[in-house]
Amino acid sequence: MSTKNRRDAIKTMALGAGLSLVSPFSLMACKSEEKKKDKLGVALVGLGYYSTDLLAPALQQTEHCYLAGIVTGTPSKAEAWKAKYNIPDKNIYNYEQFDRIKDNPDIDVVYIVLPPSMHMEYTIRAAKAGKHVWCEKPMAVSVEECQAMIDTCKANNVTLSIGYRLQHEPNTQAFQEIVKNEKLGKVLGLDCAAGYRENRTDHWKQKREMGGGVIYDMGVYSIQGARLGANMEPVAVTYAKVYTERPEIYKDGLGEVVEAVLEFPNGAIGNIKTTFYENVNFLNIRCEDGTIELAPFQAYAGNKGKSPLGEINFPYQVPWQQANQMDQDAMAIMENRPLLVPGEEGLRDIRIVEAILESAETGQRVVI
Repeated sequence: MSTKNRRDAIKTMALGAGLSLVSPFSLMACKSEEKKKDKLGVALVGLGYYSTDLLAPALQQTEHCYLAGIVTGTPSKAEAWKAKYNIPDKNIYNYEQFDRIKDNPDIDVVYIVLPPSMHMEYTIRAAKAGKHVWCEKPMAVSVEECQAMIDTCKANNVTLSIGYRLQHEPNTQAFQEIVKNEKLGKVLGLDCAAGYRENRTDHWKQKREMGGGVIYDMGVYSIQGARLGANMEPVAVTYAKVYTERPEIYKDGLGEVVEAVLEFPNGAIGNIKTTFYENVNFLNIRCEDGTIELAPFQAYAGNKGKSPLGEINFPYQVPWQQANQMDQDAMAIMENRPLLVPGEEGLRDIRIVEAILESAETGQRVVI
C-alpha cells in the first residue's frame, strides 16, 4: 500500500470509526448549548507524564476539541502550563477548588489522568458539575466503583468515555474486522502479552492503595487484546498466577507479573500475560485458516502485523492516537452519537481483573 493510500485509509477509518464500531449503549442527551459548539473545551486533571508528553501535545493537533483548562496540585506546574499553552487564570484549578469548574462555560469535558484510586472521586465530582468525563484506564479499582461512575454520569446527563486509544486506531480496527467477519474462519485461541520494564520504585504503580500492581495498568491491555481478538467476552478464568521477580519493590503480594487463561464461550482459550519486569508487546490470534500476528499491538507510534490476508500497517506519528481518540469522542458528544468506548467497556475489564485476582488467590476456575 502506498504512503498516500495509507494516509487516505487512516483518514477514512478515523472518520468512520464512530459509525462502524459503535457501542450498544445509548449516549446521554447533550445540552443544547454544547450542540452549537464546533470545538469542546477540555480540562486535564493531573499533569503527569501522560498529560504532559501526550495529551497536551495531542490537543494542539485536534480539530474538534482543545486544551481549555488544567487541574493540578502543584503551583509550579500551573505556572509552566499557563505560560506554555496560554491558559487563562480562570481555567486553572487545584483539587480543593475543583468543584468550581461547574461555573466555567469554557470547559465541556474533564479528562481524568490520575492514579486509579482517584478515578471514581473525580469522575463523580465532574459529573455533578455537569461536565462530560473522559477517564484514563484502568477505569477504577473495583466493579462497584465503575458502576458508581456510570450511574452518576447518567444521573447528571453527561457522558463517560474510557481512554482506550487502541479501539479508535486503524490497525486495531483492521484485525477486528478480520475476526468479526470470520475472514480466516472462527477463532480457535489467542496469546497476548503486554508489559515493560518499570524501574521506578516509589510510584503509584508500586502502591496497592493507589491502584498499583501490573494487572490494573498494563493488564487491561492484555485483557483488551484478548477480548477484541476473540470478538467475544470471556466466560471464565481457568487459571491465574500473580507473582513478583523483585519482591523488594512489589511487596506484600502486589503483582509485578500476572498470567491468566481466559475461557471463551465457543471453547477458545486466551493465554494472557502482563508484566512490569520485561518488555513484551504482541497479540497472536489463531483462526481456522491462519494466524493474525501483531507485534507491537499497543504501541503509541503505531501497531503493525500480518495475516494470510496481508500486512496490517497503517502508519502514523505520536501523538496521533491520542488526538484521534479525543476528536472522535468530542464529535460523538457534539453529534449526540454513541461513544465508541463508554464506561460499560471499562467496567467489563475490571470485572475480568477481579476474576483473575480471585482465581490466583483460590487456585480455582472463576466464572465471570
